[in-house]
Amino acid sequence: MSPALKHTPLHAIHIQSGAKMVDFGGWDMPVAYGSQLEEHHAVRQDAGMFDVSHMLNVDISGADAEAFLKRLLANDVSKLTVPGKALYSCMLNPQGGVIDDLIVYFFSADRWRVVVNAGTADKDIAWMQKLAGSEKFDVSITPRRDLAMVAVQGPNARARLWAARPAWEPATHALAPFTGAFVADDILVARTGYTGEDGFEVVLPAGQAAAFWRDLEQNGVRPCGLGARDTLRLEAGMNLYGQEMDEQVNPLLAALAWTVSLKDPERRFIGRDALESAVVDRALVGVKLLERGVMRGHMKVRSPQGEGELTSGSMSPTMGASIGMARVPLGLRPGDRIEVEIRGKWLPAEVVKMPFVRNGKIVA
Repeated sequence: MSPALKHTPLHAIHIQSGAKMVDFGGWDMPVAYGSQLEEHHAVRQDAGMFDVSHMLNVDISGADAEAFLKRLLANDVSKLTVPGKALYSCMLNPQGGVIDDLIVYFFSADRWRVVVNAGTADKDIAWMQKLAGSEKFDVSITPRRDLAMVAVQGPNARARLWAARPAWEPATHALAPFTGAFVADDILVARTGYTGEDGFEVVLPAGQAAAFWRDLEQNGVRPCGLGARDTLRLEAGMNLYGQEMDEQVNPLLAALAWTVSLKDPERRFIGRDALESAVVDRALVGVKLLERGVMRGHMKVRSPQGEGELTSGSMSPTMGASIGMARVPLGLRPGDRIEVEIRGKWLPAEVVKMPFVRNGKIVA
């Protein structure tokens, strides 16, 4: 008998709204509330919101918190010196594979927060606790399942959030991208997201989530499901854990070299030795299909440089064409022609620079 699916604090609202629900990493989550296409366009053109409470906020505190994170993560948290500033990083195994990709927030030298993916949360916590214990870091690791998280995204997202919560505007109006601020006890508003649009991710006590969601909806923010979230992140050229990278794929093969900091030779983060000796013989590139059809992950790709494979693929609602990411041999450049195998046929495609879409505009 399969284990019961977990529910976020907004689960009842999704059911009441008639959302189509799916199993996502053990969570019963909305894939769409009606039209996935309309939800996608709402985020590109106006404002949409996503329940991302299945992701886990984890508080890291204690005298060794910074030293612990410098050992744990491939990116260097010592870059963070302004309270509320955030950093994107991968957490690696000794072989350099990606255990998870996450966002880490700095609040003070002994107070940090990481936000990890839903499907990897349990193994992430176990990995952190194992490191803290085995290397004797003076650090507390506190999973915050008492919190909910809502992403409000789109060109009008900030204005609509402030209409729903006017008291939050003074503390959040001047926030730079990838920065967060506490607007009340345990309510963090961060200018981050996963859509290629501006907006906020709001972390708040679970008991306040339903009223917040309803107030946003009354102020014109459209509920959106995981379907639109995936096409939005793909257009934005953003990796998805389990597709572009996993424990067998290192960041250098997933176009994430920019998230690895090797500047400090004394900082021996887990996986560093493997990355420094890794052979990088493939690259992750953007792909646009030049004929009708829909690309999907794991489809074969062939090019003058050799064969590769799609890691993600879908229709792009903004571009009206199928787009994807592919791991291919080195040497391919934007504009190069390749072929993708779809249902036994090799269809022409083109390598394009990512992102495909940013701030509502097609840039590929």
